[in-house]
Amino acid sequence: MQVIILPSAHDVALYAADRVVDVINTKPNPVLGLATGSTPIALYKELVARYHAKEMSFRRVVSFNLDEYIGIADTHQQSYRAFMERYLFEHIDIFDENTHVPIADSQDVNVLKRSAQDYEEWILQAGGIDLQILGIGLNGHIGFNEPTSSFASRTRIKTLSESTVVANKRFFEEGEYQPHLALTMGIGTILESKSVLLMATGKAKAEAVKAMIEGPLSAMCPASALQLHEAATIVLDEDAASLLTLKEYYQWCEQKRQQLHEGSLA
Repeated sequence: MQVIILPSAHDVALYAADRVVDVINTKPNPVLGLATGSTPIALYKELVARYHAKEMSFRRVVSFNLDEYIGIADTHQQSYRAFMERYLFEHIDIFDENTHVPIADSQDVNVLKRSAQDYEEWILQAGGIDLQILGIGLNGHIGFNEPTSSFASRTRIKTLSESTVVANKRFFEEGEYQPHLALTMGIGTILESKSVLLMATGKAKAEAVKAMIEGPLSAMCPASALQLHEAATIVLDEDAASLLTLKEYYQWCEQKRQQLHEGSLA
């Protein structure tokens, strides 16, 4: 893993935006994997600002979101389709038909399984994901791959853990139906992305970050699977990195990496 520790959450968003812009401007047909949740919002706001500054266009971009709640319409305010429209899609020039979010509004298990299989096929048809953006849950989940998820898992129906349901409860009105199931890309699907960028900010994520980077490979911390990826970048603010045992070493490694990039080891 490339572990990058930056002073603030704002710096994390700026770094991630640089990576996304680079992929868009260097790939002939860029394919982005996108995430929802509170952490990527700052990234999407920065991308919208850079789009309006004419730093890039999204007209050639194809996107695939990690997951979607089962049992609510994609027009529901708390659906991840609506989230992406609100924070990114409606502010840029991406074509609607190039934006993919798992279709999960059915209550029919067979329809949902077919939808999951279709999602895998669409990713393959697009040529695979060039850059997958990730956040990390308090319990170490990536996408909605909760603890005990197989590292070989594909897009599928997943039951949300109690801690995830509690963490997301704040987004739903009191008495409103809150889904306990989701369609999510699997860990195996995520690991097939050409590169991965995981963003984590705040002290609340520090334990999960430590388990992901310095703990053993374990299904109990799904994000630890990223230790197996040859091009995984973990971008943290100081708070999220606060429990890392080898924090100074990661900072030293990044300093040396930058020197190598500049052609100097002095």
